[in-house]
Amino acid sequence: MSAAAPAPRLDRIDFAGLAGLSDCDALDAFRCFAVSARAIAAARPEGRAARPPSAALTAAARAALAATVDGGAAARAFFEAWFRPHRVAAESGGAGFLTGYYEPLVPASPVETETFRWPLLARPADLGRRVPYSDRERIERERRDPIAWVVDAVEAFLIQVQGSAQFVFPDGRVARAAYDGRNGLPYTSVGRILIETGAIAERDMSLAALKAWLREAGVGEGQAGLRLMRRNRSFVFFRLVADFDPSLGPVAGAGVPLTPLRSIAVDRALWSYGLPFWIEAEIPWRSATPTAFRRLTIAQDTGSAIVGPARADLFFGGGDAAGARAGAIRHSGDFTVFLPAGDEP
Repeated sequence: MSAAAPAPRLDRIDFAGLAGLSDCDALDAFRCFAVSARAIAAARPEGRAARPPSAALTAAARAALAATVDGGAAARAFFEAWFRPHRVAAESGGAGFLTGYYEPLVPASPVETETFRWPLLARPADLGRRVPYSDRERIERERRDPIAWVVDAVEAFLIQVQGSAQFVFPDGRVARAAYDGRNGLPYTSVGRILIETGAIAERDMSLAALKAWLREAGVGEGQAGLRLMRRNRSFVFFRLVADFDPSLGPVAGAGVPLTPLRSIAVDRALWSYGLPFWIEAEIPWRSATPTAFRRLTIAQDTGSAIVGPARADLFFGGGDAAGARAGAIRHSGDFTVFLPAGDEP
């Protein structure tokens, strides 16, 4: 994590200036914040390190845990008492950028078979001692320590992009593939490459379109689909979690379970986990038709592709329906961070 990231450009506004805030389910947002508050108050960092919480954010977290908040009015009063809204300027000076992610639910096998040919790999024992670590192509060729096998390289690649998955094994067992480190090399968006080369028009880009292009191009050794995926030299390792609560989302970078449509991934070099963000956008989040998204979200995750102050990845939940919605999100939006009172720039 870079310690020299420039401070975001922020403009103080009033809560009254946030259209839709009065209609937002503030209690649901408060419950999501309370999940982060427990981690902040415990002061035991887990997951992927981000900017440390300030004293003011820690005080707000402890206040949330001590408060009796049993309705939307009380939840809104809490946020208004402990936070101050600030518009976040994108690095480009324009609008921010919002994408979506989800937890795939995929068939898998504990061993390689004729159907399941591509491995998900465990964290190598020497990860962290070799800098930089091997790139994607070398790791895939070596195939050290597989934890499970999926149908092809596309499935494995997209599980890495999402950061977790639930595996359904042939005997009916279900296990979670949990993030367990990466090789530290830069992330390259293969979707962006396809858009820039004209292979897929930007308006047509989606998770389904990306999968179809890669498989049609071929994902065997030497074929165009696999070569394209290997241009993203970043590689993610996993551990298998057999005993987990499927009603809870995967554990995020902050070490807490994700909440659908409340948890966001942010740039951890710029923001602390637990900060609330009000996001305004027109996105296809309920159906294929874009509608107004005016929602209070909580920074609980991060990702190598999430770079910049007005940039977020919205967690949609698990399964194919969540994946269809998440894969269609590549939209501009306005971001307002709720800074703890006393942390105003």
